[in-house]
Amino acid sequence: MLLGVFVCLNYWGDVNGRVSSHLPTDHSWFEWLFAHGEYSVRHLENPLFTARQNAPDGVNMMANTSLLGVTLPLAPLTMLLGPQVMYALYLGAALAATAGTGYWMLSRHLVRSRAAAFVGGAFLGFAPGIIHHANGQPNFVSNFLLPLIVVRVLTLGEPGRWRRNGLVLGALVAYQIFINEEMLLLTALACLVIVLAYAVQRPRATRATAGTFLAGLGVAGGLALVLTAYPIWFQFNGPQSYRGLQGGVFHNWGEDLVAFVTFARDTWAGDPAVEKTIGLTEQNTWFGWPLVLLSVVALVLLVRRSLAARIAAVLIVVFSIAAIGPWVRFNGVETGVRGPWSYVSDDLPLVEMMMPTRLTLVVAAAVGVLLALTWDAAHRQGRPVADRPRVPAQRAAEGAPAVSAEPAKPAEPVASRRRWLRPVGYAAVALAVLPLFPRPLPAQQIDPPPHFITAGGWRPYVPAGRTLVPVPIPSNVHGLPTLRWSALTGQEFPVPGGYFIGPNELGEGVFGAPNRPTSSLIYSTMDSGTVPELTDENRRQAVEDLRFWRASVVVLGAHPREAVLRELVTALLGPPQRVDDVWVWDVRALVG
Repeated sequence: MLLGVFVCLNYWGDVNGRVSSHLPTDHSWFEWLFAHGEYSVRHLENPLFTARQNAPDGVNMMANTSLLGVTLPLAPLTMLLGPQVMYALYLGAALAATAGTGYWMLSRHLVRSRAAAFVGGAFLGFAPGIIHHANGQPNFVSNFLLPLIVVRVLTLGEPGRWRRNGLVLGALVAYQIFINEEMLLLTALACLVIVLAYAVQRPRATRATAGTFLAGLGVAGGLALVLTAYPIWFQFNGPQSYRGLQGGVFHNWGEDLVAFVTFARDTWAGDPAVEKTIGLTEQNTWFGWPLVLLSVVALVLLVRRSLAARIAAVLIVVFSIAAIGPWVRFNGVETGVRGPWSYVSDDLPLVEMMMPTRLTLVVAAAVGVLLALTWDAAHRQGRPVADRPRVPAQRAAEGAPAVSAEPAKPAEPVASRRRWLRPVGYAAVALAVLPLFPRPLPAQQIDPPPHFITAGGWRPYVPAGRTLVPVPIPSNVHGLPTLRWSALTGQEFPVPGGYFIGPNELGEGVFGAPNRPTSSLIYSTMDSGTVPELTDENRRQAVEDLRFWRASVVVLGAHPREAVLRELVTALLGPPQRVDDVWVWDVRALVG
């Protein structure tokens, strides 16, 4: 929990006036999502869809990263504290909760040493790639259910408990769908590889438990399907749904081979300058060379005597190769060597939405487990054999009963001679992970909404069923501050445009609403800093666009391009009124 607070420290310095300086748009989007959860609960509206953004078409929330599994149950706190405080509070708590469930999984099912479980759990919660996503993407740090899901999958073969284990797994999977479907897919792929690796190495045990395992898996799948059938249908067939992203935009985001030995920017040993070379993709595997070296040495030493280490090795190799992308990249240069994704079609269902580099988040999880195994192995060095009880999962993995009645063996003389290995192992793990200690996330100041907005001065201008059009209109590129007008006022008025993924005219997913002539004119004027020569056709299109948006008022607040934007809108709609701290164009008489 302390580390979670430390990572978010820069936000707490001015929680209402700062956003991520790495991904300010995503940060604002998730603030808006917390407000959406609160609005849905307060007004008892369907949370799977909203018309408060991208009016009048709306946004399919299941087809976007909506974090409904978090924002809905936390709606009372959002009402009390506001979306900005909830964002920072939840971000730190999600990091800590993931580390906590990782610790539980390791300490209960894999290692004896609590310190080993602490080291592994801390890495699962605060790995460099996870901290990188904490810059504006709390859905990718909300992984606290994933260790529980893995444990349930690997215990489906327990005799006599297939029904209970299946029901628990199904409920966990259903809930994870409302937090992050992509991380659930990665976890499912990882579990598939784990089960196959186990089956190859323990064929007899696999055959003995296969029936129970499959029965439990069927129960889990059936319950998850029942609980999520309608939301999943809504995601792919509801209003504003889409089929894949236009042009497979993320298909080329493969992992750079040099990234594995590079220190991530937001770690003590990291350097932001290196992003200019290989930082074109996400920093999911920026482990640094000490951890890579330790992982190789640990696998060499443990792989012969630890089934868990062998499975971790398989995960690391399989998902590292799979994450390379369509072309091998080395230190920021795309080589001519083909990668595995060059053989995958851009429009393959589900895969078309994936980003190859994110497959290495499975590698990060496997490295976290390997760190725990390494510390645990060092912990056992120099201890008498009688003092080395194995946890149930270890015994089961080795083909032995979970509880053993065999008498304790006498201490081996060689044990005392190996005690020096314990501090060496501890030191090696510490030296590998200390450079990866996270820094507080970088934050930047952002202007608050106008007093006209926060004080409710807009209310007389926006009757029910009409929209407030902020200038600039929110989009994935422009209008970040104006999107926050909606988030920080409880979404009490709908706005056109927004920051989301929705369908284009072909049904393909695109970022933001398709530009209309007036929004394109506003954006081009902002970029150029000059008002173009306007025609009667521009004015006619402006009125038509306002009618499409069901606008009742156009509002321009303080903005670096305020003068030129006011000149543009005045030329389109006529002179404005100065009301409080904004310029207002009441267009109800104009659009009817």
